[in-house]
Amino acid sequence: MAKTWDRTPLYDDPFTSPSHPPKDNTFRWATRVARPSASSRFSSFRLSPVRVSVLLVTVAFVVFVRDHLPVNVYRGWRQKATCSSSNSSLTALIPLDSTVDTASRANEMTDAFASYKYRDTCNISSLDLHVPFSPLCPDRASMLKAMSSGGRIGNDAPYTPRYCDMRWFTTEEICEILGRFERIVLIGDSMLRHVIGSMNILIRKDLGYGAVTDWNFSAQEKKQCFCNEQFDVKACSVQGIYKTADVLAHDPKSVACSNNINLMMEQINRHPIPPEELTRLKTSIGTPTKTRKAFILGHGLWNNLDLQQTVNWMDVILDAIGPDWHGLFVTPNAAGKEKPDDWIVTQGNKALMLFEEGVKIEAEKRGLEHLGTWNMSVQCNKFDGVHLDLRGNLVKAMMVLNWLSLVE
Repeated sequence: MAKTWDRTPLYDDPFTSPSHPPKDNTFRWATRVARPSASSRFSSFRLSPVRVSVLLVTVAFVVFVRDHLPVNVYRGWRQKATCSSSNSSLTALIPLDSTVDTASRANEMTDAFASYKYRDTCNISSLDLHVPFSPLCPDRASMLKAMSSGGRIGNDAPYTPRYCDMRWFTTEEICEILGRFERIVLIGDSMLRHVIGSMNILIRKDLGYGAVTDWNFSAQEKKQCFCNEQFDVKACSVQGIYKTADVLAHDPKSVACSNNINLMMEQINRHPIPPEELTRLKTSIGTPTKTRKAFILGHGLWNNLDLQQTVNWMDVILDAIGPDWHGLFVTPNAAGKEKPDDWIVTQGNKALMLFEEGVKIEAEKRGLEHLGTWNMSVQCNKFDGVHLDLRGNLVKAMMVLNWLSLVE
């Protein structure tokens, strides 16, 4: 009878190797055995004049083939050689066709912020945020999938959708898109407040103060709430613009749109929703009409990513909105390294990823479309570990605008 391996408590620890391995010949081929000396192992590889000649001829042939293959054939061969064994999801992030239809997308090949106020001081170019490639996503479903699963190659590198591309619209195009709707209402938390702030930057063509109510700022606020600090400083962020109607009332010349636009935000975080907040929302929605309306919802961090609480919140909001609407749910962005350790379990990246997947399922059951921002933001700067800075929020706002552009 074969001798059995005497298991001791030491062997119950999967991270500890036993001092006397079992005498089992099943994997005998994997055990270390005496090896031949170095001289005997490499004796067959000793160089000789003939072998050197063969090696030189082989190298010369490879170089000749590489230099004389057509460029497109060589690129295809090189891509297969270098990418065939790599992660397919990573290679899909890289635009396979870097050519762009210059006739229809010429504006995207230059800095869309070139004429914006404080462009040089804030030092942000639209090409730092997104570089166009082909093809464009043809419909909302493919666009949302591409934007939700896209990413960046490097920290704060330009954002690239996956599979197909989004547009980086000019201010004139943004005004036209927003003008198609009788009203556009954002409902949710501080992340959506930053989205509407970024939209106001785009329609006011002002990187320095476009997101905030700068018309009533003191000298200290002018100094404190500038460029990135529009979002980074809490005292400035709460002075964000909630309605374009307020801008038109106090600083109409700052709005670059010549057409009528009606963009507004209702910050509603808690559930149960306080009655006064629900009343204010219904007032913003207005009386039912058959004209086109769009609602962008965002929720999650205030209830520690409790999916059931968010679903309950969503149901109350949708009941208040009523019928005849186009809706999008935007889930929270990734957490950053400045996220306090106390929140890592309930609001860390694992919880955020699971929440994004769960909300997508529940939102679609209720007729809402879904935009995930975890992939887009995981390699973005987050000044407090939670909120994106100006650059990240401009990308998020442009993602929402791409969805709006495809709403029929």
